[in-house]
Amino acid sequence: MEFTDASMVPPDLQQPLSNFLLSLADDEFILGYWDSEWTGVAPMLEEDVACSSIAQDEIGHARLFYQEVAALTGSVPDQVAYNRTLTEYRQVQLVERRRGNWAFTCARRFFYETADQVRLASLTTSTYLPLVEAIGKIQREEVYHQMHSSVWLNRLATGTPTAYQMLTEALQQLWPDALGLFEPFQNEDILLAAGILPVPSATLEQRWLSSIVPVFERLQLPLPITKGASSEESSAAVYHPTIAAQLGGRQGQHSADFADLWDQMTMVSRMDPQASW
Repeated sequence: MEFTDASMVPPDLQQPLSNFLLSLADDEFILGYWDSEWTGVAPMLEEDVACSSIAQDEIGHARLFYQEVAALTGSVPDQVAYNRTLTEYRQVQLVERRRGNWAFTCARRFFYETADQVRLASLTTSTYLPLVEAIGKIQREEVYHQMHSSVWLNRLATGTPTAYQMLTEALQQLWPDALGLFEPFQNEDILLAAGILPVPSATLEQRWLSSIVPVFERLQLPLPITKGASSEESSAAVYHPTIAAQLGGRQGQHSADFADLWDQMTMVSRMDPQASW
């Protein structure tokens, strides 16, 4: 069954769908918020412009998802974005770390953009048609984000010894968070049964690893992943992380970095919750 708009969603699906959309939105919103801090202080003028543009895109993508949450909950996007407690946010912990240095930002952006590419591609067959429509718009902009992140990963990895060292240090720091990118969504089984989420998160993680492992091998970058034998049912290799993933973000467990950011970004809303803009 396809759902053409929020009014078509049955009551038992409304909360799981709303939480799912919040996860997508919060990932984009929080990463966009942090990356916007590079505007004016990036390593070169072109990157001032690029970071500003990418951050604006991500926050715009978040708004598309927040609009759908608002339609499901009878709210408005600004209230959805700002009028929640800290533990009601659903982003993965990768996106909520402070922006760090340039190598840290580039490493995080590569992890996120490659994972987002896999996730967005899978959602084009979702049974929730407003989501499919939003994904179509988002993918047209994400193509440039992915190109930008790939260029910088290669540039740092093949540049000076200092650049390579800073990149590898950032990647080693971020790998646990990156492995949390496909932390299962709340009520994922319900979303899968309804076709809203077409592919399980565990399957998407394997697709993502299969896309980035060759890049890390080619550039001789830290890779805490082993490749296992394929199963009888599939010829694809199976990838096994050798370190533990940092999980909890999808369940509302967040870092001290996000606690500080939440306090800052919701300050005005908490001063006057009924204000309209």
